[in-house]
Amino acid sequence: MHSTNYVNTFIQVAEDSPASSATVPPQRATASVAELTFRMIAEAPYRYTSDDVVFTVWADRRAVPEGERAAAREQFFAKGQPCLRSSDLGKRYGWGIHSDAEGRIALVAVGSAEYARLAEGRAPDGTTVALTRAMRTSRRK
Repeated sequence: MHSTNYVNTFIQVAEDSPASSATVPPQRATASVAELTFRMIAEAPYRYTSDDVVFTVWADRRAVPEGERAAAREQFFAKGQPCLRSSDLGKRYGWGIHSDAEGRIALVAVGSAEYARLAEGRAPDGTTVALTRAMRTSRRK
């Protein structure tokens, strides 16, 4: 079984992100993956793991019935899935993603004091966090 979860890790915004501050993904007639991901994490910080969010967004967009979700989740993670490093939240919209010791995640706005502390490798509770970045939008030249 594959996983997209990180533990004690901070995903910083991408090096080539155009965002100088965090913005909410725009609402569309059909909600984008970024909008659904943002809403789920922002409404319940440190409640869900990355796997929870990635799967739920996928299942909601495909209208997978609740009764079929356990089997669908098992099938979904039977192969590797893109993690939140590839999300537009860190690539375009200026949101870092902090995973705590239990793998639960929260959004952190670029430019905030909390973002600066996490970018130095320190979690809110003082523990050390591993640092990584959201994936670049463009290839390096």
